[in-house]
Amino acid sequence: MLSALWLAPLALWLSNGQFERGSGPLDTLYFFISAAFWIGHRLGSAWLAYATEAYRPLLFSAPIRFILLPFLVTLACFAILLQGDTALPFTRVERLIGLAIFDYGASTYHFGAQHFGALSLYRVRAGQSANLAMRLRDRLFAFGVGGVLVFLADSLAGTAAYQKLWLDRLAPAWLTLGIEPIRDGALLLLSATTLAMLLAELRLPQRSLPRILYIVGLATMVAIALQPRSLFLFLVIWTSQHWMLASGLTSRVPRLEPPPASGRMRHLLHALNSRGWSLMLLIVLVSVILLPVFEVEANWPDGTIYYGDRIFGHLAIVLRTSSFVPILLALGFSSGFVHYLLDRSVYRMSDPRVRLAASGLLTA
Repeated sequence: MLSALWLAPLALWLSNGQFERGSGPLDTLYFFISAAFWIGHRLGSAWLAYATEAYRPLLFSAPIRFILLPFLVTLACFAILLQGDTALPFTRVERLIGLAIFDYGASTYHFGAQHFGALSLYRVRAGQSANLAMRLRDRLFAFGVGGVLVFLADSLAGTAAYQKLWLDRLAPAWLTLGIEPIRDGALLLLSATTLAMLLAELRLPQRSLPRILYIVGLATMVAIALQPRSLFLFLVIWTSQHWMLASGLTSRVPRLEPPPASGRMRHLLHALNSRGWSLMLLIVLVSVILLPVFEVEANWPDGTIYYGDRIFGHLAIVLRTSSFVPILLALGFSSGFVHYLLDRSVYRMSDPRVRLAASGLLTA
């Protein structure tokens, strides 16, 4: 889970001062991590919800969260993107841009929520689950540092999704005229909040080394984001840490699930889910196979480099130029939005039914 602590220095060393995507050791590292974890992490929460015995009772006791809302979100994405240019008030390209901007905002929140979840998990393991002040600090740090400051870094670098179409029009003049002072102020704020979090942790009688390391790792990633000319370096570390953490959680959650009462397929799935290594292997395999399918929807900064081409060659190119592109775009967006929803459902630890289902995370 603490992948940022080894990933940040490794990525910085591999970059060798070259922060461009498309070639070099850093790009090779990102190719392997993307192929192994990107799509698998996105589908992990759906696997937990629909393919494990642990969450099977929740499908019946909470059908709105686990069935109805994901279905409606999927239906909406396909309805928005499969209609022709004249069927709706906006053209398909305009609808696509709108979904991409919404997805950028949702994913920014989603990343912050995952950092809060990781800090909360370590808080529970340290016996501090009832410490409400600590929970509030975690939330402010995760969403403030892992959300607001990252959004600010994207804005200063001009890399927010379709920024010229919305943010540049809304941003006040001082945002464009005073980039360096804003960046310096953000780094100062990051340092102060990180120091405050570490001091608060060290004062606790049951201090948690994993929490301390995670706080330092998160602060390190955001500090890199606030540096000029390090966009690709930050992208590698930020997304890779997110994907590997999510995949690691997925492989741990169902390991203590009860065996099924009947059904050969359910027994096979249980044998897979109860072994973390086998579930992780499935995550990697699915991620590699589906890479060219979901890269059709991917909004890369340069818009020209696709890792699926390196594995599947001409097949990946055919997918991006076929008549199925609208369907693949709808599939990509809907899977992303459903992933955000289901992550909130399968890791909703305030629900005692979810805590029981996710006991594999809470038990050493």
